Amino acid sequence: MDSTLRDGEQTSGVSFVPHEKLMLARMLLRDVNVDRIEVASARVSEGEREAVKMICRYAQMAEMLDRVEVLGFVDNGKSIDWISGCGGKVINLLSKGSLKHCMQQLGKTAPEHIFDIRREVDYAHSKGMTVNLYLEDWSNGMKNSPEYVFQLMEGLKDCGIKRFMLPDTLGVLDPLSVSQFFLKMVDKYPDIHFDFHAHNDYDLAVANSLSAVLAGAAGLHVTVNGLGERCGNAPLSSVHVILTDHFNAITNINENRLNEVSRVVESYSGIPVAPNQPIVGENVFTQVAGVHADGDNKDNLYCNALAPERFGRKREYALGKSSGKANIEMNLQELGLELTPEQVKKITQRITELGDRKERVTQEDLPFIVSDVLKHSAPDSEESVKLLGYMVSLAYGIKPIASIKISVNGKEYTGDATGDGQYDAFVKALRQIYLEKLGRTLPHLLNYAVTIPPGGRTDALVQTVITWQQGSNIFRTRSLDADQTQAAINATFKMLNIIEKK
Repeated sequence: MDSTLRDGEQTSGVSFVPHEKLMLARMLLRDVNVDRIEVASARVSEGEREAVKMICRYAQMAEMLDRVEVLGFVDNGKSIDWISGCGGKVINLLSKGSLKHCMQQLGKTAPEHIFDIRREVDYAHSKGMTVNLYLEDWSNGMKNSPEYVFQLMEGLKDCGIKRFMLPDTLGVLDPLSVSQFFLKMVDKYPDIHFDFHAHNDYDLAVANSLSAVLAGAAGLHVTVNGLGERCGNAPLSSVHVILTDHFNAITNINENRLNEVSRVVESYSGIPVAPNQPIVGENVFTQVAGVHADGDNKDNLYCNALAPERFGRKREYALGKSSGKANIEMNLQELGLELTPEQVKKITQRITELGDRKERVTQEDLPFIVSDVLKHSAPDSEESVKLLGYMVSLAYGIKPIASIKISVNGKEYTGDATGDGQYDAFVKALRQIYLEKLGRTLPHLLNYAVTIPPGGRTDALVQTVITWQQGSNIFRTRSLDADQTQAAINATFKMLNIIEKK
């Protein structure tokens, strides 16, 4: 069960607007194919009400409404009415899973709390709703007041609750204690469906989730990118690959969409994914050591079951002082550059010098380094689409104008357009040529990012990374130049040559 839209939104500084919640709900249900999603907390705001209505409408049409869940409270039916009014059919009712929370937060005894919960469950059932029950602070309940936990279970096991959801609310458990506590629950109540909801305060959310499964948990709660309260929850991607790769578990997850949904959540939440985040981090499929590239070139000696292609990604080989000749040769091969051994030696020496100065060299730097060291670059004849000339204007109060001249497979074309910026005008002129003179459409531009590569340490080069979508295929092109517009144009022509080859 993915809780990105509920617990994930409890990450400090994160707030999804209704249309973002709808887009993510569709991706999670339809594309990633998680079993269930928890999309909101009841009675929070009017914006939250609108988001839940939109998601429930979509899920109803897609025949997925039973997979949409909303957190509700023991509040004399107010949450149930709120969820029902939004079109929801599943409530995740929040109860107190430890004696301390029950006595000090609610000021009630266990029997009184059980009575209140049963009343809510009965009312939800009368409205045709499914009820799952959170035992909030269950982990501390098992540590400090297990008799209370079992008293709660005895009072609620027969009232039609579909799932009992056991959260490590404060992230205090370790894999051994998770196993011990879960085994007690499963042994005592073998016919009840138990979910586990981990928090990552001790960096053990993934390990604890795995331990819960091995001890009998029937469901796990996760979030995209591990978003969540404080240190977050167990990341969906990590939990999935560990279950499938290490324990041959069968999930319904479409793992080739995990990276895509991670990028969308990163964009909507504003919380960047760490470069070394397993599965979805920018650097996790990048080899640095030259000996690794050499081994991969011979027989994939340094590859494991986490093949990047599984997740719609590709393996890369970093360039720096420790990369060595093998890494450089792999990157040159990727760029289509064929150099002599002596030339490769000179390039290696130059990259090593940059590495000694703490410069990180990207694959896109290579043509510049090759040109600098060897005084020539790859021949233009390798390109099917070439930029022969362009002019872009920028003036205050009027839209920029672009006039361009290109060649496609040896034939020249010209185009003119205005746009909201210099690059926008250039692209519109380019699309005009392709549509009016070639009868073809260009890929959709999904994302446009400009940085000083890498980390602002190189000599005034601007890096432009553009993400494109052509049908179901999503790919990126990059370029570096001293001028931002030129860097973007270069990246665009890389895209044109990629689709021309296809």
